[in-house]
Amino acid sequence: MNKTVKTIISIVLLFVIAGLVYLIVDSVMQPVNFNKQKDARQAVAVQRLKDIRTLQTAYKSVNGKFTADFDSLALFYNEGKMEVVMQIGSHDDSLAVANTERLRKQNRKITDKDLYELYLKGEKVVCSIKNEIPVKDTLFLRRSDFNVDSLKYIPFSGKQEVMMDAVVKEVSGVKVPLFEAKMPYRSLLKGLDNQLRINLDAECRTQNRYEGLQVGSVTAPNNNAGNWE
Repeated sequence: MNKTVKTIISIVLLFVIAGLVYLIVDSVMQPVNFNKQKDARQAVAVQRLKDIRTLQTAYKSVNGKFTADFDSLALFYNEGKMEVVMQIGSHDDSLAVANTERLRKQNRKITDKDLYELYLKGEKVVCSIKNEIPVKDTLFLRRSDFNVDSLKYIPFSGKQEVMMDAVVKEVSGVKVPLFEAKMPYRSLLKGLDNQLRINLDAECRTQNRYEGLQVGSVTAPNNNAGNWE
């Protein structure tokens, strides 16, 4: 075997070895990269589900039930109002507490609104005033990244919609409003390694868990908890 042939064989072997090393490293790094991207996407999705929960809770406080319709949530956020209780004075102020008790004894029909008017005139009193203010002026005020129109979409899915439902279910003889919002992994992890995503779904089924992220439940009350918590 001449020198040229040996050189060619050596070069080919080097390429083969390099290819094998690449395949080994890639097979090791695929799950690592998948989990890294999964965690990053889940962080975005969890925040969106938390925002849905916050808005649903506010919606229920006004309407007495949850909604399965994202358009209703958006309308509530853009045009709705919420009742907010404002505390006037402090229960730690003994003089204000004593003065309030005295005024209530003198006039049993006196209201918190009356007490508030006295407060504005300089009286030391303790009371609570209920005000209606726009939902927009109450929720997500410090969130520059919040967009109510994006709530309905699963992040990274190409605008596939969140699966949301709301019911009123009788629990122990009491009617309880319930809601849930779901983001299946097949949508949230779209574009990532499909076999690793299938494996993740199978693992969830084995552990009797939902194959994705979920907040709330229409099956049973769970205090609107998320399955990541």
